Amino acid sequence: MEAQGLQRADGSKIRALVVDDEESITQLVAMALRYEGWEVETAATGQEALDAMRSFAPDVAVLDIMLPDFDGMQLLARLRSAGQMFPVLFLTALDSVEDRVNGLTAGGDDYVVKPFSLEELIARLRGLVRRSQLTLAQHPDPVLRVGDLTLNEDSYEVERAGEPITVTNTEFELLRYLMRNPNRVLSKAQILDRVWAYDFTGKSTVVELYISYLRKKIDAGRVPMLHTVRGAGYMLKPVA
Repeated sequence: MEAQGLQRADGSKIRALVVDDEESITQLVAMALRYEGWEVETAATGQEALDAMRSFAPDVAVLDIMLPDFDGMQLLARLRSAGQMFPVLFLTALDSVEDRVNGLTAGGDDYVVKPFSLEELIARLRGLVRRSQLTLAQHPDPVLRVGDLTLNEDSYEVERAGEPITVTNTEFELLRYLMRNPNRVLSKAQILDRVWAYDFTGKSTVVELYISYLRKKIDAGRVPMLHTVRGAGYMLKPVA
């Protein structure tokens, strides 16, 4: 199996979440996807999957239907009702026509039955990601909006409540990452990896420094949007 070099629009790695209570399957699929150059998280229960989806923000998910706490279709229903629209591939031992129809009707994008071909699974996931990226590309909007805060990715202009805010290139990249993940706690390690492309090896002070710079610019004299979640990271929230 040859790595294809598929990437996100911003050049970062595709993020995949693999959810299955059989560790041998999660490890096998995760290994193959990492060989593809993707970033992978795994989960063994529905609750672990929900937690991972909030913190990891996957581009695609491989989801078993039979999980120990609640089934994969219930999990997917929760995700779709919360506005999570990334593609989901069901990987399950349930192989009747009714099972397949139920999975796709529940909001799944593809359905693979165990035992499965690893090569076919990876090819289908590539296809789901490519179609998802094409859909996004057909509706380009360079302006990110969170509450009254806007960021134009083309012109590099930032405004809050219509007032221009001058930011440096690094502050812009940090704010862009925060605005692409509103209401989500981002750890210092995640921020370092996405904004500075550093491994998390004691350089967290640079994150703290730039968060403080950004907070002074976007929150000064206004209701705060940038919040510190003690022991976890940072979160950008629209003002209620």
